Amino acid sequence: MTPTLVFDLETIPDIVGLRRLNGWSAEVPDSEVATRAFAARKEITGSDFLPLHLHRVAVVGCVFRDDQGFRVKCLGQEDDPEPALLAGFFKTIERYTPKLISWNGSGFDLPVLHYRSLIHGVAAPRYWDMGEEDRDFKYNNYLSRYHTRHLDLMDVLAKYNGRGNAPLDDLSKLCGFPGKLGMDGSQVWQAWTDGRAAEVRAYCETDVVNTWLVYCRFRLLRGELDTKSYDAEIELVRSTLEQSTEPHWAEYLAAWK
Repeated sequence: MTPTLVFDLETIPDIVGLRRLNGWSAEVPDSEVATRAFAARKEITGSDFLPLHLHRVAVVGCVFRDDQGFRVKCLGQEDDPEPALLAGFFKTIERYTPKLISWNGSGFDLPVLHYRSLIHGVAAPRYWDMGEEDRDFKYNNYLSRYHTRHLDLMDVLAKYNGRGNAPLDDLSKLCGFPGKLGMDGSQVWQAWTDGRAAEVRAYCETDVVNTWLVYCRFRLLRGELDTKSYDAEIELVRSTLEQSTEPHWAEYLAAWK
C-alpha cells in the first residue's frame, strides 16, 4: 500500500512579519497588529483575509494511512515554533513519499507552506523534486496541478473550475459524515489568542478525518474501492476513533449517524 497523508493547516497572522513590513514597533500589542492588518486588507479587497505569505502556520493536522493502519494527529506540540512544524511535515514526505490528499490544498495550504518554508529556509528536496533526482517525479510529482502525487480533492471534484468549488463541511455532511464541529477557520485567531490552542488542534484533526472520509467515498466513486473495501475503510476509522479517550472524538462519533 502506498502511504497516504491527508493534511490541513490552521494559520494565524504573522505578527512578526507584519511588524517588519509595516514598521510597527514591539510596543504595539499583537492584537492591535492583527486588527490593523485586517482593517487594511479589508479596505483594499473587501475581505480581511490576509495574503497567503502572511499566514503563520500554527497547526498541521494529519491523517496517515499505510499498511500499519489509520492514524490521526497534529504534528508537534502547541508551543512548537513554526519552522519545527514545517520541518516535521516535509520530513514525513522525505521518509515515506506518501500520496498527499487535501481539500483546497492547491489554493491555500501548499502555497502557505511554500512561502513560510522560503521565509524560514526549510529544505524539502523530495517534495520539490520534479524529476531531477527521481525520474518518476518528472511524470508524477507533488507540484503539478494535474498529477496525482498530490490530489486536491476539492479541485478535482470541481473539475478544476473555481466556480464549482464546494465547502468540505457541506460535502462531509451530505455524505453522512460529521463535518465541522464547534469551530471554523475564521474563528482560529480568536481561539488562539484566548489560549485555546488545544481546541484549534482538535478542530484541525476532525477536519483531516472529514477529508479522509470524503476521499474514501471518492475512491469508491472511481472504482478504486469496491463496496466491501470501502466499508472496511470506514469501519477502520470508526474503530480507531472509538479507542481514543480524547473528548473531541467522542463528540465527533456522537455526530456520526
